[in-house]
Amino acid sequence: MVTKTSVEFDPYMERKAFDQTKEGVKGLVDAKITEVPRIFHVPQDSLTDKKPNSVTDLEIPTIDFASVHLATASREAVAEKVKYAAEKWGFFQVINHGVPLNVLEEIQDGVRRFHEEDPEVKKRYFSRDLANKNFVYNSNFDLYGSSPSVNWRDTFACYIAPDPPTPEELPVTCRDALFEYSKHVMSLGGLLFELLSEALGLEPDILKSKGCLKSLLMICHYYPPCPQPDLTLGTSKHSDNSFITVLLQDNIGGLQILHQDSWVDVAPLPGALIINIGDFLQLMTNDKFVSVEHRVLANRQGPRISVASFFSSSKRANSTVYGPMKELVSEENPPKYRDITIKEYTDGYNEKGLDGTSHLLNFRI
Repeated sequence: MVTKTSVEFDPYMERKAFDQTKEGVKGLVDAKITEVPRIFHVPQDSLTDKKPNSVTDLEIPTIDFASVHLATASREAVAEKVKYAAEKWGFFQVINHGVPLNVLEEIQDGVRRFHEEDPEVKKRYFSRDLANKNFVYNSNFDLYGSSPSVNWRDTFACYIAPDPPTPEELPVTCRDALFEYSKHVMSLGGLLFELLSEALGLEPDILKSKGCLKSLLMICHYYPPCPQPDLTLGTSKHSDNSFITVLLQDNIGGLQILHQDSWVDVAPLPGALIINIGDFLQLMTNDKFVSVEHRVLANRQGPRISVASFFSSSKRANSTVYGPMKELVSEENPPKYRDITIKEYTDGYNEKGLDGTSHLLNFRI
Protein backbone atom coordinates (compact mmCIF):
# COMPACT_ATOMS: atom_id res chain seq x y z
CA MET A 1 0.00 0.00 0.00
CA VAL A 2 1.38 3.39 -1.02
CA THR A 3 1.09 6.07 1.63
CA LYS A 4 -0.07 9.42 0.29
CA THR A 5 2.43 12.16 0.84
CA SER A 6 1.48 15.80 1.23
CA VAL A 7 2.75 16.35 -2.33
CA GLU A 8 0.04 14.02 -3.61
CA PHE A 9 -2.70 15.76 -1.63
CA ASP A 10 -5.69 16.11 -3.95
CA PRO A 11 -8.16 18.45 -2.25
CA TYR A 12 -10.95 17.75 -4.74
CA MET A 13 -10.76 13.98 -4.23
CA GLU A 14 -10.59 14.38 -0.45
CA ARG A 15 -13.58 16.71 -0.47
CA LYS A 16 -15.46 14.23 -2.63
CA ALA A 17 -14.60 11.34 -0.33
CA PHE A 18 -15.78 13.40 2.66
CA ASP A 19 -19.01 14.28 0.83
CA GLN A 20 -19.73 10.69 -0.14
CA THR A 21 -19.86 9.57 3.48
CA LYS A 22 -23.03 11.72 3.80
CA GLU A 23 -22.20 11.92 7.50
CA GLY A 24 -20.61 15.36 7.53
CA VAL A 25 -18.31 16.71 10.23
CA LYS A 26 -20.43 14.95 12.85
CA GLY A 27 -19.34 11.67 11.26
CA LEU A 28 -15.67 12.60 11.72
CA VAL A 29 -16.24 13.46 15.38
CA ASP A 30 -18.22 10.25 15.94
CA ALA A 31 -15.24 8.37 14.46
CA LYS A 32 -13.16 9.88 17.31
CA ILE A 33 -10.65 11.64 15.06
CA THR A 34 -7.98 13.57 16.95
CA GLU A 35 -6.60 15.57 14.02
CA VAL A 36 -8.49 17.85 11.65
CA PRO A 37 -8.26 16.57 8.02
CA ARG A 38 -6.25 18.75 5.64
CA ILE A 39 -9.26 19.94 3.63
CA PHE A 40 -10.41 21.83 6.74
CA HIS A 41 -7.09 23.63 7.29
CA VAL A 42 -7.45 27.35 6.64
CA PRO A 43 -4.58 29.25 5.00
CA GLN A 44 -2.16 30.43 7.69
CA ASP A 45 -2.64 34.12 6.86
CA SER A 46 -6.32 33.90 7.82
CA LEU A 47 -5.37 32.40 11.18
CA THR A 48 -3.17 35.26 12.29
CA ASP A 49 -6.18 37.48 12.98
CA LYS A 50 -8.36 34.95 14.80
CA LYS A 51 -8.17 36.71 18.15
CA PRO A 52 -10.06 39.99 18.48
CA ASN A 53 -7.49 42.73 18.99
CA SER A 54 -7.42 45.56 21.50
CA VAL A 55 -11.01 46.67 20.86
CA THR A 56 -12.49 43.82 22.86
CA ASP A 57 -14.62 46.28 24.82
CA LEU A 58 -16.67 46.94 21.67
CA GLU A 59 -20.13 45.38 21.54
CA ILE A 60 -22.76 45.41 18.84
CA PRO A 61 -25.80 47.53 19.80
CA THR A 62 -28.61 45.87 21.76
CA ILE A 63 -32.07 47.28 21.07
CA ASP A 64 -35.09 46.72 23.32
CA PHE A 65 -38.28 46.30 21.27
CA ALA A 66 -40.56 46.36 24.34
CA SER A 67 -41.82 49.88 23.63
CA VAL A 68 -42.13 49.62 19.86
CA HIS A 69 -45.94 49.27 19.91
CA LEU A 70 -46.51 51.97 22.51
CA ALA A 71 -46.51 55.72 21.87
CA THR A 72 -45.26 57.19 18.59
CA ALA A 73 -42.30 58.76 20.37
CA SER A 74 -41.25 55.36 21.74
CA ARG A 75 -41.33 53.80 18.27
CA GLU A 76 -39.37 56.71 16.81
CA ALA A 77 -36.70 56.20 19.47
CA VAL A 78 -36.42 52.51 18.52
CA ALA A 79 -36.23 53.37 14.80
CA GLU A 80 -33.44 55.83 15.59
CA LYS A 81 -31.46 53.08 17.33
CA VAL A 82 -32.06 50.75 14.38
CA LYS A 83 -30.80 53.50 12.06
CA TYR A 84 -27.59 53.91 14.05
CA ALA A 85 -26.97 50.15 14.18
CA ALA A 86 -27.72 49.59 10.48
CA GLU A 87 -25.47 52.47 9.40
CA LYS A 88 -22.54 52.06 11.77
CA TRP A 89 -22.47 48.35 12.59
CA GLY A 90 -24.65 46.37 10.17
CA PHE A 91 -25.47 44.15 13.18
CA PHE A 92 -27.57 44.49 16.31
CA GLN A 93 -29.20 42.27 18.93
CA VAL A 94 -32.87 42.63 19.83
CA ILE A 95 -34.52 41.77 23.13
CA ASN A 96 -38.25 41.72 23.93
CA HIS A 97 -38.75 40.87 20.27
CA GLY A 98 -41.95 38.89 20.79
CA VAL A 99 -40.65 35.39 20.07
CA PRO A 100 -41.35 33.30 23.20
CA LEU A 101 -38.34 31.79 24.97
CA ASN A 102 -39.77 28.27 24.74
CA VAL A 103 -40.01 28.65 20.93
CA LEU A 104 -36.34 29.70 20.78
CA GLU A 105 -35.34 26.74 22.93
CA GLU A 106 -37.42 24.27 20.96
CA ILE A 107 -35.97 25.23 17.56
CA GLN A 108 -32.45 24.84 18.95
CA ASP A 109 -33.40 21.46 20.40
CA GLY A 110 -34.99 20.46 17.08
CA VAL A 111 -31.83 21.35 15.14
CA ARG A 112 -29.73 19.36 17.59
CA ARG A 113 -32.12 16.38 17.45
CA PHE A 114 -31.92 16.23 13.66
CA HIS A 115 -28.13 16.46 13.50
CA GLU A 116 -27.76 13.84 16.25
CA GLU A 117 -30.25 11.51 14.58
CA ASP A 118 -29.18 8.09 13.31
CA PRO A 119 -26.92 8.70 10.26
CA GLU A 120 -29.05 6.43 8.11
CA VAL A 121 -32.10 8.60 8.82
CA LYS A 122 -30.20 11.82 8.03
CA LYS A 123 -28.88 10.37 4.77
CA ARG A 124 -32.44 10.27 3.40
CA TYR A 125 -32.33 14.06 3.37
CA PHE A 126 -28.78 14.40 2.05
CA SER A 127 -28.73 16.50 -1.12
CA ARG A 128 -27.09 19.52 -2.74
CA ASP A 129 -30.17 20.27 -4.83
CA LEU A 130 -31.92 22.99 -2.85
CA ALA A 131 -33.38 24.36 -6.10
CA ASN A 132 -35.72 21.37 -6.35
CA LYS A 133 -36.22 20.40 -2.71
CA ASN A 134 -37.69 22.27 0.24
CA PHE A 135 -35.39 20.58 2.76
CA VAL A 136 -31.80 19.42 2.32
CA TYR A 137 -29.04 18.30 4.67
CA ASN A 138 -25.33 18.46 3.80
CA SER A 139 -21.99 19.84 4.93
CA ASN A 140 -20.67 23.02 3.26
CA PHE A 141 -22.95 24.27 0.46
CA ASP A 142 -19.80 25.45 -1.36
CA LEU A 143 -17.80 22.24 -0.89
CA TYR A 144 -16.96 22.11 -4.60
CA GLY A 145 -16.58 25.88 -5.02
CA SER A 146 -13.50 28.07 -4.85
CA SER A 147 -13.36 28.31 -1.05
CA PRO A 148 -9.78 27.57 0.10
CA SER A 149 -10.88 25.28 2.94
CA VAL A 150 -13.88 23.32 4.19
CA ASN A 151 -15.74 24.68 7.23
CA TRP A 152 -16.21 22.71 10.45
CA ARG A 153 -20.01 22.48 10.41
CA ASP A 154 -23.01 20.55 9.12
CA THR A 155 -26.22 22.18 7.96
CA PHE A 156 -29.79 21.65 6.96
CA ALA A 157 -31.62 24.23 4.88
CA CYS A 158 -35.36 24.71 4.50
CA TYR A 159 -37.40 27.03 2.28
CA ILE A 160 -40.30 28.34 4.35
CA ALA A 161 -41.79 31.10 2.18
CA PRO A 162 -43.36 31.83 -0.24
CA ASP A 163 -44.07 28.10 -0.76
CA PRO A 164 -43.95 26.38 2.63
CA PRO A 165 -43.02 22.70 2.73
CA THR A 166 -45.63 20.10 3.50
CA PRO A 167 -45.22 18.46 6.92
CA GLU A 168 -44.22 15.23 5.16
CA GLU A 169 -41.21 16.94 3.57
CA LEU A 170 -39.69 17.76 6.95
CA PRO A 171 -38.04 15.37 9.42
CA VAL A 172 -40.17 14.49 12.45
CA THR A 173 -37.34 15.55 14.80
CA CYS A 174 -37.65 19.25 13.89
CA ARG A 175 -40.90 19.59 11.94
CA ASP A 176 -43.09 21.29 14.54
CA ALA A 177 -40.24 23.48 15.77
CA LEU A 178 -39.50 24.75 12.25
CA PHE A 179 -43.11 25.66 11.55
CA GLU A 180 -43.61 27.36 14.90
CA TYR A 181 -40.34 29.31 14.93
CA SER A 182 -40.66 30.44 11.30
CA LYS A 183 -44.15 31.80 11.99
CA HIS A 184 -42.69 34.10 14.66
CA VAL A 185 -39.70 35.05 12.47
CA MET A 186 -42.01 36.11 9.63
CA SER A 187 -43.93 38.32 12.06
CA LEU A 188 -40.72 39.82 13.47
CA GLY A 189 -39.43 40.32 9.92
CA GLY A 190 -42.46 42.47 9.12
CA LEU A 191 -41.72 44.72 12.10
CA LEU A 192 -38.00 44.90 11.27
CA PHE A 193 -38.65 46.00 7.68
CA GLU A 194 -41.05 48.67 8.95
CA LEU A 195 -38.45 50.01 11.38
CA LEU A 196 -35.70 49.89 8.75
CA SER A 197 -37.98 51.80 6.35
CA GLU A 198 -38.64 54.41 9.03
CA ALA A 199 -34.91 54.55 9.77
CA LEU A 200 -34.43 55.58 6.13
CA GLY A 201 -36.96 58.38 6.59
CA LEU A 202 -39.50 56.58 4.39
CA GLU A 203 -43.00 55.17 4.81
CA PRO A 204 -43.13 52.04 7.02
CA ASP A 205 -44.34 49.74 4.22
CA ILE A 206 -41.79 50.74 1.55
CA LEU A 207 -39.40 47.78 1.98
CA LYS A 208 -42.25 45.30 2.30
CA SER A 209 -43.79 46.72 -0.88
CA LYS A 210 -40.56 45.87 -2.69
CA GLY A 211 -40.88 42.18 -1.79
CA CYS A 212 -38.27 42.06 0.98
CA LEU A 213 -40.54 39.99 3.24
CA LYS A 214 -41.71 37.49 0.62
CA SER A 215 -39.04 34.80 0.83
CA LEU A 216 -37.63 33.05 3.88
CA LEU A 217 -34.84 30.48 3.83
CA MET A 218 -33.81 28.90 7.12
CA ILE A 219 -30.26 27.55 7.46
CA CYS A 220 -29.69 25.52 10.61
CA HIS A 221 -26.05 24.90 11.53
CA TYR A 222 -24.48 22.30 13.79
CA TYR A 223 -20.84 22.96 14.75
CA PRO A 224 -19.41 19.82 16.41
CA PRO A 225 -16.60 20.20 18.96
CA CYS A 226 -13.29 20.50 17.12
CA PRO A 227 -10.09 18.74 18.30
CA GLN A 228 -7.83 21.41 16.70
CA PRO A 229 -9.86 24.63 16.54
CA ASP A 230 -6.81 26.75 15.71
CA LEU A 231 -6.44 25.02 12.34
CA THR A 232 -9.92 25.64 10.93
CA LEU A 233 -13.04 27.83 11.02
CA GLY A 234 -16.67 27.08 11.74
CA THR A 235 -17.72 29.49 8.99
CA SER A 236 -15.35 31.51 6.81
CA LYS A 237 -15.51 35.28 6.47
CA HIS A 238 -18.51 36.39 4.38
CA SER A 239 -21.40 38.81 4.14
CA ASP A 240 -24.97 37.55 3.63
CA ASN A 241 -26.83 37.43 0.33
CA SER A 242 -30.07 38.61 1.95
CA PHE A 243 -32.08 41.73 2.67
CA ILE A 244 -31.71 40.96 6.36
CA THR A 245 -30.81 37.89 8.40
CA VAL A 246 -32.34 36.95 11.77
CA LEU A 247 -29.90 34.76 13.71
CA LEU A 248 -30.45 32.71 16.82
CA GLN A 249 -27.23 31.45 18.42
CA ASP A 250 -26.83 29.31 21.51
CA ASN A 251 -24.65 30.11 24.53
CA ILE A 252 -21.33 28.78 23.19
CA GLY A 253 -20.30 31.81 21.13
CA GLY A 254 -17.76 32.06 18.32
CA LEU A 255 -19.52 34.57 16.05
CA GLN A 256 -17.35 37.58 15.17
CA ILE A 257 -18.02 40.60 12.99
CA LEU A 258 -15.51 42.80 11.19
CA HIS A 259 -15.87 46.33 12.56
CA GLN A 260 -13.37 49.12 11.87
CA ASP A 261 -10.86 46.51 10.62
CA SER A 262 -11.06 44.54 13.88
CA TRP A 263 -12.83 41.30 14.74
CA VAL A 264 -15.44 41.89 17.44
CA ASP A 265 -17.01 38.99 19.38
CA VAL A 266 -20.80 38.83 19.36
CA ALA A 267 -21.26 37.49 22.87
CA PRO A 268 -24.35 35.31 23.36
CA LEU A 269 -27.20 37.13 25.10
CA PRO A 270 -29.83 34.70 26.43
CA GLY A 271 -33.19 35.16 24.71
CA ALA A 272 -31.86 37.70 22.19
CA LEU A 273 -31.94 37.51 18.40
CA ILE A 274 -29.17 38.93 16.21
CA ILE A 275 -30.19 40.97 13.17
CA ASN A 276 -27.81 41.81 10.37
CA ILE A 277 -28.09 43.79 7.17
CA GLY A 278 -27.50 41.74 4.01
CA ASP A 279 -25.94 42.61 0.67
CA PHE A 280 -29.29 43.35 -1.02
CA LEU A 281 -30.20 46.00 1.54
CA GLN A 282 -26.78 47.64 1.29
CA LEU A 283 -27.33 47.81 -2.47
CA MET A 284 -30.91 49.12 -2.17
CA THR A 285 -29.90 51.79 0.36
CA ASN A 286 -26.91 52.83 -1.78
CA ASP A 287 -24.46 52.06 1.05
CA LYS A 288 -26.49 53.87 3.73
CA PHE A 289 -26.93 50.56 5.55
CA VAL A 290 -23.92 48.24 5.66
CA SER A 291 -23.69 44.50 5.07
CA VAL A 292 -20.80 43.49 7.28
CA GLU A 293 -18.45 40.53 6.95
CA HIS A 294 -18.60 38.00 9.77
CA ARG A 295 -17.36 34.50 10.59
CA VAL A 296 -17.64 31.75 13.19
CA LEU A 297 -14.61 30.33 15.01
CA ALA A 298 -14.24 26.59 15.58
CA ASN A 299 -14.42 25.58 19.22
CA ARG A 300 -13.41 22.68 21.47
CA GLN A 301 -16.81 23.03 23.10
CA GLY A 302 -19.89 21.90 21.36
CA PRO A 303 -21.96 21.24 19.58
CA ARG A 304 -22.77 24.89 18.83
CA ILE A 305 -26.24 25.40 17.34
CA SER A 306 -27.32 28.37 15.25
CA VAL A 307 -30.43 29.12 13.22
CA ALA A 308 -30.10 31.73 10.47
CA SER A 309 -33.30 32.97 8.81
CA PHE A 310 -32.58 34.75 5.53
CA PHE A 311 -35.13 37.12 4.05
CA SER A 312 -33.72 36.78 0.59
CA SER A 313 -33.84 34.46 -2.32
CA SER A 314 -36.61 32.17 -3.37
CA LYS A 315 -36.18 29.18 -5.60
CA ARG A 316 -39.14 30.49 -7.55
CA ALA A 317 -37.79 32.59 -10.45
CA ASN A 318 -38.45 36.25 -9.74
CA SER A 319 -37.96 38.89 -12.42
CA THR A 320 -37.99 41.79 -9.92
CA VAL A 321 -35.00 44.03 -10.49
CA TYR A 322 -33.28 45.61 -7.49
CA GLY A 323 -31.04 48.64 -7.46
CA PRO A 324 -30.47 51.69 -5.27
CA MET A 325 -33.92 53.01 -4.26
CA LYS A 326 -34.96 56.10 -6.20
CA GLU A 327 -36.04 57.72 -2.91
CA LEU A 328 -32.43 57.61 -1.72
CA VAL A 329 -30.46 58.72 -4.78
CA SER A 330 -29.94 62.21 -6.16
CA GLU A 331 -27.48 64.23 -8.21
CA GLU A 332 -25.38 64.62 -5.08
CA ASN A 333 -25.78 60.93 -4.21
CA PRO A 334 -25.85 59.00 -7.52
CA PRO A 335 -26.43 55.22 -7.65
CA LYS A 336 -23.37 53.22 -6.62
CA TYR A 337 -24.62 49.87 -7.94
CA ARG A 338 -26.16 48.54 -11.13
CA ASP A 339 -29.56 46.87 -11.10
CA ILE A 340 -29.68 43.12 -10.46
CA THR A 341 -32.14 40.30 -9.95
CA ILE A 342 -31.94 38.26 -6.77
CA LYS A 343 -31.33 35.11 -8.83
CA GLU A 344 -28.40 36.65 -10.71
CA TYR A 345 -26.81 37.70 -7.43
CA THR A 346 -27.48 34.45 -5.58
CA ASP A 347 -26.25 32.20 -8.41
CA GLY A 348 -22.94 34.06 -8.48
CA TYR A 349 -22.69 34.13 -4.69
CA ASN A 350 -23.26 30.38 -4.38
CA GLU A 351 -20.85 29.58 -7.19
CA LYS A 352 -18.14 31.71 -5.61
CA GLY A 353 -18.72 30.25 -2.14
CA LEU A 354 -17.27 31.58 1.08
CA ASP A 355 -13.88 32.50 -0.34
CA GLY A 356 -13.38 35.59 1.82
CA THR A 357 -14.20 38.13 -0.91
CA SER A 358 -17.23 40.42 -1.27
CA HIS A 359 -19.61 39.49 -4.09
CA LEU A 360 -21.31 42.88 -3.81
CA LEU A 361 -18.21 44.64 -5.14
CA ASN A 362 -18.83 43.00 -8.52
CA PHE A 363 -21.95 45.13 -8.97
CA ARG A 364 -20.49 48.52 -8.14
CA ILE A 365 -20.74 51.16 -10.85
